[in-house]
Amino acid sequence: MTFVRSIAYAAAGLALAAGFGTAGSAEAQTKMKFTLDWAFQGPTSAFLLAEQKGYYKAEGLDITIDAGQGSAGALQRVATGAYEMGYADINALIEYNVKNPDSQVKAVMMGYDAAPFGVYALKSSGIKTPKDLEGKKLGAPVFDASFKLFPAFAAKVGIDKAKVTHINLQPPLREPSLKNGSVDFISGHYFSSILDLEKIGVKADDVMAFPYADFGMDFYGNAIIASPKFIKENPAAIKAVVKATIKAWKEIAANPELGVKATKTRDGLTDETLEMKRLKMSLERNVLTKWVKENGFGGVDMARLQRSSDAVASAVGLPRAPAAKELFEEGFLPPKAERMMP
Repeated sequence: MTFVRSIAYAAAGLALAAGFGTAGSAEAQTKMKFTLDWAFQGPTSAFLLAEQKGYYKAEGLDITIDAGQGSAGALQRVATGAYEMGYADINALIEYNVKNPDSQVKAVMMGYDAAPFGVYALKSSGIKTPKDLEGKKLGAPVFDASFKLFPAFAAKVGIDKAKVTHINLQPPLREPSLKNGSVDFISGHYFSSILDLEKIGVKADDVMAFPYADFGMDFYGNAIIASPKFIKENPAAIKAVVKATIKAWKEIAANPELGVKATKTRDGLTDETLEMKRLKMSLERNVLTKWVKENGFGGVDMARLQRSSDAVASAVGLPRAPAAKELFEEGFLPPKAERMMP
């Protein structure tokens, strides 16, 4: 009886210890909120895949990922501390930091080495060259990144921006307005506008696209961002987010279907065919660039980032162009060997 009781006590002790161990592990998880810049779509599926496959949890993170309503909103969420980290356009970050010097946000990992910005017309309009956009109506939300950088594009290709009339549109009305002729051209992300036009019956062959990158506009795009408070107080968690996200992104680059399934898991209404096209477009045009293939995913060329900062400041009329080191913190990236894409 004494032996049996001893075994029971020992088992209870082990169970209690195991319980304490589990509780300790749970308490050790860093709880945080992460905001995307837009809806759950193929191009941002790496974050969802990392969450669903437990990559964040394995790095000690208890992370909640929410959809967003634009980069400006994502920056505001992070800057105010409502969210510790997020995903947003670095060009919007440039403008935000200049206008909000006391709550500057930093990028810690680049997602789009080539920005997806551009403007789009229908071939039936007779628009064939950028110069043909003069005298026409541009439909765009005021917060759209491609719209905000249109002055830089105009200066680059010789368009007199004073001869272009802006029509403010809510995002859901942008592509339909182009189709019905209410506006002559629209601005937006390439992988969004082309596919959203296709979704309402406009064939890709009927679209005259002017991607800014094709005209020498060397902008970066979306990046992982972090609040100044979180950077100061929990750099280890930022490194963990970056490491886990890169792991997921590499898997998606090798097999895009994983990203589409992760998006579908999060949003049951996802059109898998559409999101596969969108994801492949973003990988081919924005993520797997020559520079990334040679230098690894997630980093930036600081000299190029400075040129981008100068161009953005000029385009939107900022009083100064932030230094690249004010915008991007390189110390959170894994070694280059761990960032090479398949």
